[in-house]
Amino acid sequence: MKRLLILLFAGLVLAGCATSGEDPLAPKTVNSVNLKKYQGTWYELARLPMYFQRNCAQSEAHYTLKPDGNILVLNRCLTADWQWEEAKGTAYPQVPGKTDKLWVEFDTWFSRLIPGVAKGEYWVLYVSEDYKTAIVGDPSRRYLWLLSRTPTVNGVVREELLSKARQQGYDTTRLIWRATDTQMAKTSN
Repeated sequence: MKRLLILLFAGLVLAGCATSGEDPLAPKTVNSVNLKKYQGTWYELARLPMYFQRNCAQSEAHYTLKPDGNILVLNRCLTADWQWEEAKGTAYPQVPGKTDKLWVEFDTWFSRLIPGVAKGEYWVLYVSEDYKTAIVGDPSRRYLWLLSRTPTVNGVVREELLSKARQQGYDTTRLIWRATDTQMAKTSN
């Protein structure tokens, strides 16, 4: 009987460990994001391949802080044939009061059919003090975005962002870089 109680107690302790705390191997987030400073337009400098962005040559995200503390999201993508594609959604904290790990749910027929199922993890892994550059990823390390308030950055900033992404375990050799306006013009001729 004593042995059974010890095994039950050990099982409860292990179950508690499995469901509490965070994965020590997961990327590290910034702990807190000032959403007022974070709102506005961000340009995607580079991303890891993602099905929904397969036709995107240039992408940008527009974030607007709502009165309820959630964020209105408007993602825009310019395709190689100069067509804009848009997706609207809402971002909200995964844990109330914590702003570094967000859920993003886009307004699609699927999300309207089954609310709460089609949401993605948006983890802010880095944001510069002046809120001019940021790195966003997900815990699986399949998705990554290098973001800036401007469509381009200098080589020093680019290397700093790449270094920070690599330190978090992301494969930066697979990044798809934003097409320049010159590249876009050549593809349309």
